[in-house]
Amino acid sequence: MTFRLQIIILLFLAAGMAVVVNMVRKRVLELKYVLTWMFADIMLAILVLFPRLIGTISKILGIYSPMNMIFFLGFVLSLFILFSLTAAISRASANERRMSQTIAILRREIQELQKKQEQQAQQAQTEQALQDGTVTNEALSDKR
Repeated sequence: MTFRLQIIILLFLAAGMAVVVNMVRKRVLELKYVLTWMFADIMLAILVLFPRLIGTISKILGIYSPMNMIFFLGFVLSLFILFSLTAAISRASANERRMSQTIAILRREIQELQKKQEQQAQQAQTEQALQDGTVTNEALSDKR
């Protein structure tokens, strides 16, 4: 890898990191979801700065070619990102289910309270009518 190519790749990695950090700062992204990307960016920067490191790692792991090592690392990184996103979606789904159940319970309680309030208002109205003498007990028992 030429020195010029290393500089270009490092500039792209730095720009990518700056964009991610700026999005976290503006609260467009949450830090817990960005850590994977930051880790990948740092690892790529290390591999760009020390290109022989990929060959050494591939020999230690018994991988025939450094190019195959790069594909393997990309595959592992992709799996790691998929796993972290799956975990995030699972947590969001559980929270959504819990909130839906809470909303349903609260709606039922509101309906019960409204019904109870209507009954109390009707009872108070009936008692007021009895006190005013506009309705007799016989008429009230006929309504029931």
